[in-house]
Amino acid sequence: MTSGLRRRLLVMLIAPLIGLAVLNAWFDYRSADNVAIQQDQRLLALLPLLADSVIGENVGRPLLLLAPPLEEFLNDRPDSAGFAVLDADGKLLAGLPWLAGLPPGGSEPEFHSEEHEGATWRIVRQRQPTVLGDTVLAVADGSDPRQQWTRSVLFKVLLPNLVLIAAAAFAVRWAVERALKPLLDLKDAVERRSPRDLSALDVSASPEEVRPLVDSLNRLFVLVNAQAESQRRFVADAAHQLRTPLAGLQAQVEAWAQAAQATGGQGHLQLPVDQVRKLRNATRRTSQLANQLLALSRADARSMQPQPVQRVDLKDLCEDMLQTHLDAASARHIDFGLDAGPAQVMGHEWLLREMLSNLVDNAVKYTRLGGTVTIRCGLRQGQAFVEVEDDGPGVAPEELPRILERFYRVQGTEGEGNGLGLAIAEEIARVHHSHLQLQAGTGGRGLRVTLVFPG
Repeated sequence: MTSGLRRRLLVMLIAPLIGLAVLNAWFDYRSADNVAIQQDQRLLALLPLLADSVIGENVGRPLLLLAPPLEEFLNDRPDSAGFAVLDADGKLLAGLPWLAGLPPGGSEPEFHSEEHEGATWRIVRQRQPTVLGDTVLAVADGSDPRQQWTRSVLFKVLLPNLVLIAAAAFAVRWAVERALKPLLDLKDAVERRSPRDLSALDVSASPEEVRPLVDSLNRLFVLVNAQAESQRRFVADAAHQLRTPLAGLQAQVEAWAQAAQATGGQGHLQLPVDQVRKLRNATRRTSQLANQLLALSRADARSMQPQPVQRVDLKDLCEDMLQTHLDAASARHIDFGLDAGPAQVMGHEWLLREMLSNLVDNAVKYTRLGGTVTIRCGLRQGQAFVEVEDDGPGVAPEELPRILERFYRVQGTEGEGNGLGLAIAEEIARVHHSHLQLQAGTGGRGLRVTLVFPG
């Protein structure tokens, strides 16, 4: 839209200049045409004077006594004016030889233009009686205004107008660019924003004509932010309220499952062990979902902006994660390792702990039995990073961008899950002004998730 507006402004400003240049050329041509008509009338008026200038004959040649107006005409332009006196058959009697030619067929004057020595001459011929009898008189003028206009149109009309139009185009473009710069700055400010940044735009920095639009955008931001905040609070409140009853339900089902296993599904429980196990898994998933929804709402980038950051030791954090998930990895016979170097960052420790826990939990849960999971941290090219890699089934390249979406699970994935672990990790990465980098693991197997902290 901005480029279209710039183009329309340039066209609307330059088009009148081009029109004026064409109109100026047309008026110039019309002026030359009027002068040419006056020239024809002047040449025609000189013919009777030329006839009166023939006063006699001397040895077959006419004696001439030029009339003062005719003499003045010839003297004013010695190289571009001439005359000729011809007999009835067109034979030259006096004057310029090149004006000899076929005489007019009638008594009416004949006007025409002829090229001679690179110039265009305007010539009038007419039969008139003189002291010599019936003669043909010709008067020529080499200063034809139409020819002069043709020669000077490039240098006196077109070239100056083209230079003016080009200079005006550059000036208008510069003026349009300067005039539209605040609008372009506003466009860039909106384009650079994160989808989660709904803070108000600076109205004072916008042009007066655009301020109503900026005010409307700010009102829309307020409404969208209020709606998003309401949804976030609802999810957090609902998840928080569900935690207590779900924890109690899970404790009861766990006790029930242990009792069922002890009795083999017999006695007063009246439920097979498999059904009790399914019920226990369902309560675990529901409890995990409530905890993840609460973590997701607490990790929202907007709600964390006013929270102070602190120095976090990534090596200590990774060592804690190794101890926390070691039992789960051992139960699946996973080679669970740590490659940690010293690195510290400014951030929210509890959020980074939640993020790393989700990444390690996913890796342990979806890696094949007897597989490998490695936690890494340290400095890489001067930037702190934390990384979790596994050699599990991995993720197809076309699905990599989607696995960070909430509630998205890769098709055919085995095991339990809600599709929130990586979404929570990505939200926490945004809080720390970064994002998760997803790629295949070593040898093209598994998944490697890396978070590089900005320097």
